[in-house]
Amino acid sequence: MKLEDIGFYTLSDARAIKCSMFSPLWRCELILTDRCNFACPYCRGLKPDLRGDMSFDDAKRTCDIWIRERLMNVRFSGGEPTLWPGLCELVRYCRGGGVKRIAISTNGSAPRPTYDALLAAGVNDFSVSLDACCAECGDKMTGGCKGSWDRVVSSIRYLSKRSYTTVGMVFTDENVGSCVESVLFADSLGVSDIRVVPSAQFNRALELLRELPSDVLARHPILRYRVKNGGVVRGMRPKDCGKCRLALDDMAVAGGWHFPCIIYMREGGAPIGRVGGDIRISRAAWVEKHDAHADPICSSMCLDVCMAYNNKASGA
Repeated sequence: MKLEDIGFYTLSDARAIKCSMFSPLWRCELILTDRCNFACPYCRGLKPDLRGDMSFDDAKRTCDIWIRERLMNVRFSGGEPTLWPGLCELVRYCRGGGVKRIAISTNGSAPRPTYDALLAAGVNDFSVSLDACCAECGDKMTGGCKGSWDRVVSSIRYLSKRSYTTVGMVFTDENVGSCVESVLFADSLGVSDIRVVPSAQFNRALELLRELPSDVLARHPILRYRVKNGGVVRGMRPKDCGKCRLALDDMAVAGGWHFPCIIYMREGGAPIGRVGGDIRISRAAWVEKHDAHADPICSSMCLDVCMAYNNKASGA
């Protein structure tokens, strides 16, 4: 299988085969704030030392390092990044620096003028959280924020007509019973793709989603990959490569620290080091010495698509 068939635009066979500390940076994610106006029950937030708003100067300094390394794709997230002042300015700065794809991970609650401003500034990728197919369950999954589901759905409909827009759907024991209906509803909104993301403690949804109609799976490559890939999203198999070569040209930054990936950061893993001019060197050294199979976070939480990439990069 070619990595391109998975559906993530940052994954390709050519990238995997050529990856090194000298490759262009393919995908970097910057956590701008831990603040959020939702209280989703499955969200565990950030470690205390990573909380707060990143200053604009620090965010720009990080983007400068990435742009010097020929950054191709960037994602701004949080918390809820639309609550962070200066987001449009940072987007324009990255666009001026030649970044091709600028993504925002959002809960979909921002006023429409905010999304219009981000589109005008250069955002061409939105990932919106949607965990239910009805307001009653949807409002519950945002922590009881009344009317939140209606706002999110309206935002998804609007953005899907104007940009590459995916929905991320987290299923827990609270909402897994309606996962098929929820995915069908997301499909009806005109989204580009659907990313089913079982919560870190729960992995049952994809078994139920095997009954989805073939035409729905055909429209959404990422969804199709997840459903057809055996229903396991998280956790390494013994045959998977133990070297995370993805970290050579992909990274997550929060609180001035750079981490192997966004999952490693969110699961409370230790950073590789401070953000600075030697960031690529320190990451290459980490890749060489790190054994993913011996790391409890990597071995239990690594995503299917990351394993597919590392296996391809290692020739496995």
